[in-house]
Amino acid sequence: MRTWRVGTFSMGAALLLLGIYLLLSQLMGFNIEHIMISWWPIILVILGLEILLFLLFSRKEKPFLKYDFISIFFVGVLGMSGIGFALLSSSGVLQSVNAYMNSEEHTYDLQGMETAIGENIKRVVVDTGGNPISVEGTDLNEVSMFGTVHSTLADAEMSKKEYVSMIEKGDTLYINIKKMPEYTNGPFNHYTSMDATLLVPVGLQLEVDAKGSAITVKPRSLKSDWTVDGSSDLSVILEEASDVSLLAEGVQELGGDEKDWTITDREEADSYSEPAFDASFKTGEGSHSLQIVNGYRVSLHMMK
Repeated sequence: MRTWRVGTFSMGAALLLLGIYLLLSQLMGFNIEHIMISWWPIILVILGLEILLFLLFSRKEKPFLKYDFISIFFVGVLGMSGIGFALLSSSGVLQSVNAYMNSEEHTYDLQGMETAIGENIKRVVVDTGGNPISVEGTDLNEVSMFGTVHSTLADAEMSKKEYVSMIEKGDTLYINIKKMPEYTNGPFNHYTSMDATLLVPVGLQLEVDAKGSAITVKPRSLKSDWTVDGSSDLSVILEEASDVSLLAEGVQELGGDEKDWTITDREEADSYSEPAFDASFKTGEGSHSLQIVNGYRVSLHMMK
């Protein structure tokens, strides 16, 4: 006489339904993540229904349930896998994996910004927001900024966002650059970076708060005093015909045309930091200064 083992039908039905779900996902483009999350509760329904039907239609007075433990084990594995997918989805991990696997780098033009400089403006203060930028001197009587934004974030409005604000207060023009958006979930990171150039009139005083970012400075024919504070890697490109006194205070490394520097002061290093020193360089009479404060590394390059 044939013996019915509870679990055999459940495993077969579960595999059949899973196969149908996966086939439909390939043919109709269903989201596999949603399928793995939504289908697994059916396993419990099938297994419970199988037990109830056996008890209902059994002709024995005291029906005895015999379980196919191997089948039930595989049914349990499929069910636990579905529960695991649901937990990962609720924690955002599956969405992160899906976004990471489908991510690609997009490049957007930074919205060009420019403002004419009135006679009352004597100084420009720049907060880089930790973004690496290039600062160049210009003979034009305006401040402008342009460049590109690179991002792996799939944001259709990314190209329309304003990352730079310019506000006049008294005799000062304040330029604030926003920190680029990032998204991190465990090992899955999405980044946004900026490649921008800021043009500043050579006759205006300039103060740059680098906030640990890499900065490139091309002062050209500087006619005022500029200051860069807190850069991680500062590259200074000077013209031989320029009239600039370059002063670096508290730097830890010199690069580029290092032989042209004059080391004026050294500080003894303690157990917590590297030795810092002051250095200077001058072209022409050095009538105007480019001061570097708390910069980690400074590279000097001369242009003919």
